[in-house]
Amino acid sequence: MNIPDIDIAVARKENPMSKNQSTAVSSPQFAQAPPTIAVAAPIITLINVLEVAPERRDELVDILEKATAEVMRDIPGFISASIHVSLDGKHVANYAQWRSLEDFERMFANPIAQAHIREATAIAKATPILYRVNSVHLAR
Repeated sequence: MNIPDIDIAVARKENPMSKNQSTAVSSPQFAQAPPTIAVAAPIITLINVLEVAPERRDELVDILEKATAEVMRDIPGFISASIHVSLDGKHVANYAQWRSLEDFERMFANPIAQAHIREATAIAKATPILYRVNSVHLAR
């Protein structure tokens, strides 16, 4: 099965990143701080929505959590990952932040990371999209 395509060229054009950003690394299981969601934050956000049969949802969550704990969090540039499960049990979303587009590209080219991506996409249809924060609105 093919690894899902992410339009890196479009992301690169729309998300100029500084290569001199600090690396704040935190484990999704033992996060020291929540993900940063700020317009000025020079980070890349991957929002990957995976469509899965409800009976395989827990298996998919386990795959994503294992990949994050054993591989992703140790790759330079990783900031955080948050795994979300839809209320209907048919979707799992991975909200992951990377220090730069270059760091994300290095992760995506990593053979060990690719193996975990293939494992997840063998049981779920992935829709990975890279984002930058455009605006943030807080309660009054």
